[in-house]
Amino acid sequence: MTKLRYILTLALWPAFLSLATSPPPEAAWEVEALTPEGRFEYDMTTGVVTGTNGVLIKYSGVVLTAERATVNQETGDTEADGRVRIQRDDQIWAGEHVRYNFKTRLMEADQFRTGKTPVFAAGEKLRGDVSNRVYTAHNAYVTSDDITEPFTKVRASYIRIIPGKSIQARNAVLHLGGVPVFYFPFYQRALGYRANNFSFMPGYRSRFGPFLLGSYNWFFDEQLDGTLHLDYRVKRGVGGGADANLHLGRWGELGFKYYYLHDEAPDESANGVPVPDHRQRFYFGYDATPFTNFNVKAAVRYESDPLLSHDFFESEYRRNPQPRTFVELNQLWDNFSLDAYVQPRVNDFYETVERLPDIKFTAFRQQLGATPVFYESESSAGWYRREFAELTNSFSATNNFSAVRADTYHQLTLPQTFFGWLNVTPRVGGRLTYYGEASGPGGTNDEAYRGVFNTGAEVSFKASRVWPDAQNKLLAVQGLRHIVEPSVNYVYVPQPHPGPPQLPQFDYELPSLRLLPIEYPDYNAIDSIDSQNVIRFGLRNRLQTKRGGRVENLLSWDVYTDWRLRTRTNQTTFADLYSDLIFRPRSWITLESQTRYDIDRGVFRLAFHNLTLQPNDNWSWGLGHWYLRDDFSPSLTALGQGNNLIRSTLFYRLNENWALRASQHFEARTGRMEEQFYTLYRDFRSWTGALTFRVRDNSTGSDDYTVAFTFSLKAMPRYGLGGDAVRPEQLLGY
Repeated sequence: MTKLRYILTLALWPAFLSLATSPPPEAAWEVEALTPEGRFEYDMTTGVVTGTNGVLIKYSGVVLTAERATVNQETGDTEADGRVRIQRDDQIWAGEHVRYNFKTRLMEADQFRTGKTPVFAAGEKLRGDVSNRVYTAHNAYVTSDDITEPFTKVRASYIRIIPGKSIQARNAVLHLGGVPVFYFPFYQRALGYRANNFSFMPGYRSRFGPFLLGSYNWFFDEQLDGTLHLDYRVKRGVGGGADANLHLGRWGELGFKYYYLHDEAPDESANGVPVPDHRQRFYFGYDATPFTNFNVKAAVRYESDPLLSHDFFESEYRRNPQPRTFVELNQLWDNFSLDAYVQPRVNDFYETVERLPDIKFTAFRQQLGATPVFYESESSAGWYRREFAELTNSFSATNNFSAVRADTYHQLTLPQTFFGWLNVTPRVGGRLTYYGEASGPGGTNDEAYRGVFNTGAEVSFKASRVWPDAQNKLLAVQGLRHIVEPSVNYVYVPQPHPGPPQLPQFDYELPSLRLLPIEYPDYNAIDSIDSQNVIRFGLRNRLQTKRGGRVENLLSWDVYTDWRLRTRTNQTTFADLYSDLIFRPRSWITLESQTRYDIDRGVFRLAFHNLTLQPNDNWSWGLGHWYLRDDFSPSLTALGQGNNLIRSTLFYRLNENWALRASQHFEARTGRMEEQFYTLYRDFRSWTGALTFRVRDNSTGSDDYTVAFTFSLKAMPRYGLGGDAVRPEQLLGY
């Protein structure tokens, strides 16, 4: 669109006549035509500009557009007609006939609309107060629907608008689809996302009976906000608490949470520990980077009993069933970092390795001057106490032990490339660890020094081939490139003295579904270090093609295993064979496979397969199978009882307003449908609703049924984007 622009300086023509005596203008006027037919008339005597056929006026951060407008540059008075829009900061005013003063911000309109996402208002007889720039209107309404005919609105005979801050209404009535449902003697809503609001979740659960979870989200200012909780569960009683969040800028984010429930029907016991009637939890969190590359993190999590989160905060329990309490300070430089970590035990029913404190200095891999040699190291020191879970009062602290430990590790590497393609990286390193005499009921170790020598080398290369003319419509292939990366990593560690059984175990090997690292410092179970003479073989394949103008992996396949030249107790010559595969025959089809095959016995120990179909935004389906063989071996890293789980998740959008989601978990070993989730979604324009039904087969006792209704304002969503899909249990409570 052709624009005819006039840059009109304040009192432009009079300024030329009185240049010597007039003060410089405080702001500039900018007027332009919005259409080729736009016309302007300028009266040099009065300073009045008249525009027709589409006009835009800018002055002092305010933008006005209209079909026709007349503006007096001396006084700032403007009269605009026809699709008038006035924008100041991030708030917009609209009407058909508006009188506005650019200098005093006074506005008058017979009919208007205004808003600042996510709050909008409309009404009649808008008037402005010049002194405090507050606007009032009559026969008006407030809504979060950005449409001509909103479904949800609060209508009042009188409203008061403070631009950029809030809207207030008296004698207001909440209307849903034109039906009055609630009366507010006084109603106030902040302009913007940080607006106080209530949220409720009614429902029924077998273990709770009927329940109602209520929250009030409040925002004091930009630095302080929080939530008040008040819940009622018919079988369990009243519970409540408060959350508070402080936003301190460079000094970080600070949060508090407290919740209390007088449980009228607690479970009898958990791991031998009686569950009390008075149940509560407290959380404190802090995260800040006050200075460049200096970070502070802290968390305190107290729970009155081991089943509190399991019973009432299921979503949090599934993410982390044993939360930690810690304080961590980290200073980062280009080649070094310094960490100070403190971890006390707050909940005595969880096993914890206390670190009081643990100080670590790390030198990242870096070149030594102009030499081809690279150096890296890790050194740590601290006082550690391993505290086992107190299952019963009579079994309290009988195995606990503590000791001082200081450890330093240093390694040199010499990366080389031969023939332009063969990468060889030999390495040699050493570790010295000091252990103080172990104390406590379970302490049996005297003061000890342990030295560890390690050496080895990694050899790898990358080769590729391209077939630019390869085509396949079924697999959406437009050219192919195959990349193969074989690798061999050899590690040798002679038998350290003393060995792991003679040392206190603070950092030890934990059960793992994946193959543990074999080289240092990636292998960080310091106290479990034992002899190694092992070769790790790896083969990585990538098959790539072009789709939609970009390169995509059609196939990714990694295979790896260990050949133990010298085995240790409970080890076989060859480790399990691991395979990680991702296959995308189409951009909307993904097949993932992870397997772990026991070469010695000829059986699969783990098999995970997942198929995801997402051809469009209307539907998606995921089907997965998780198999884990029983492992009751005497090894400390045994995995225990396995699974043979089949899961399915289907999402289908019926239309723009309705959608459904269904998921099932079936345990093939026992033939039980362990869990079923069904959710029906409804879009109400300004808010969304979800009706969820779940049934769980607990294998012991009766089934657990839950039904709940969740609603969430789009302006202030209850969950993050996709949060209910990742953790659907949020739709049933905390």
